[in-house]
Amino acid sequence: MSAGCKHAEWKGEDKMLEIVLCDDEKYLRTDLKKIIERELDLCGHTCRITEFDSGETLVRTLDAKTYDIYFLDIEMKELNGLETAKRIRQKTDSGEIIFVTSHPDFVFQGYEVRALNYILKPCEEKKIISVLYDALKQLDLSKEKYYLIEQRSGTIKLPLSKTKYFASERRFVKAVTTDFAHTFYGKLNEIESQLPDFFIRIHNRCLVNLNFIESIDGDSVLCDGKKLQVSRSCKQNLSIAFAKYMLK
Repeated sequence: MSAGCKHAEWKGEDKMLEIVLCDDEKYLRTDLKKIIERELDLCGHTCRITEFDSGETLVRTLDAKTYDIYFLDIEMKELNGLETAKRIRQKTDSGEIIFVTSHPDFVFQGYEVRALNYILKPCEEKKIISVLYDALKQLDLSKEKYYLIEQRSGTIKLPLSKTKYFASERRFVKAVTTDFAHTFYGKLNEIESQLPDFFIRIHNRCLVNLNFIESIDGDSVLCDGKKLQVSRSCKQNLSIAFAKYMLK
C-alpha cells in the first residue's frame, strides 16, 4: 500500500511520431519533409521521417517496423501507391494512410485500405498541413495519458488506457489496471475531476473506464470479466455514456 500521497494529476506523454514518405521523386519527398518537420516542430511534436523511393522497399520493412502516418504517392513504378497501401493493411490495421496523386480519380479506391485523405499534386502547403492535423487527430496526438501519484518515494504513473477502474474504500483508492492493482490515499471526487471523459462514475465509490465495460445488466456492469455494482443515481448517466461510446 502506498502512503504519503501529495497530489495526483493526469497528463499526456509525448511519443515519437513515425512518418513515412514514399515517392519515387526525391524532390517531392524533400519538399514534403520540410513542411511536415517545420509544422510538427512548431506544435511541439517530435517525429522521425523515413523516406522510401518505392513501395517494394517500404513493404519489406513492415515486419520489423510500424509507422503512424504514411504519405504514399499513387503513381509509382511497379508497386503503385494503392497496391502498397493494400500490402500495408495486410500487415497492420494501425497507421493513417494519405495518398499523394496527380489524378484525383484514383483516390476513390482509397476506401478499400481505409485511407484517411489525399493530397493533389502540385502539393499546396495549406492542404498538407490540414491533412497532417487530421492524421494527428485520428492518432489522438499519439499520446498516452497517465494518472500520476506523487509520493515520498517517487512518482507512480498509471497508464489510463490500461486502467479499468478506480474504487474507493474510506480514505484509500484502489486503481486496477490490466497489469496490476495499486492502492493509495486519495479522494474519488478529486480523481474524477482530473480524468478524461472515458471514465464514468457507476457508484459513489467507483469510476470505470468505458473501454473495459463489456455489458450493463440491471444493477451491475461487466468490466473486463469483473461484475461491479451500479447505483440507482448513476444508471441514467452510465447508459447514455455507454450508448455514445458504442456509437463511436
